[in-house]
Amino acid sequence: MPDDVSLFAQQMQGVRRIHVDHADVGKVKPNRMVQQMNRKNALESVAKAQVVDGLSDQFVLDVGAEDTLCWARDGVQDGQIRRLKAGQVVFEGSLDLHGMTVEKARSTLREFLEEALRLEVRCVRVTHGKAARLDGRKPMIKSHVNTWLRQHEKVLGFTSCVPRHGGTGAVYVLLKRHMLEGRDDY
Repeated sequence: MPDDVSLFAQQMQGVRRIHVDHADVGKVKPNRMVQQMNRKNALESVAKAQVVDGLSDQFVLDVGAEDTLCWARDGVQDGQIRRLKAGQVVFEGSLDLHGMTVEKARSTLREFLEEALRLEVRCVRVTHGKAARLDGRKPMIKSHVNTWLRQHEKVLGFTSCVPRHGGTGAVYVLLKRHMLEGRDDY
C-alpha cells in the first residue's frame, strides 16, 4: 500500500508551479472617502431627477388600477368638469404612454402638452393604462400621470374617460388656452 507522500507526488506529476508572491483575496475594497463621494453624488443626482421639466416625482399619489381620477384647479366650473367626465368635451389629441418607463413617459407627456398648448387645443386624452404590477403595488404610470397633471400650470382639470375612450386607463385633460386672453380664466 503506497504512502500518502508518494500518492501525492504521483497525482502532481506534470503539474507546473505558479510563482506569485501575493494572494488574490477577491474584490478590492474602495477607499472610504471615495465611497462617501459616490454616495453624495448619487443622492444629488436623485434629487435632480425628482424634478424634470417642472414635473416632480418627490411625492407621487398612488392610485389603484380601477380608481377613477378626477381633479380640477380651484375656480374651474363644476359643470365643465361634469361635461368632461361624461365625455362631452371633444378631445383633439391623444397620447398613449403604455410600456414606457417613468422617465420616458414624463418627457413624452411634457412634449405632448406643450404641442397641444401651442396649437390652442382645449382637451386631450392621455392613455396611461392601469397595469397591475408584479410586486402588488399600484399602477406606476397611472399614479405618476395623476401627480404630474396636477403640477402642470396649464392643466385646468382632468378626469377618467368614459369606457369607449379607455375608462379608468385614460384621462381627458382640460387645458388652458391663450389665443383669446381671458377666455379660459377660471
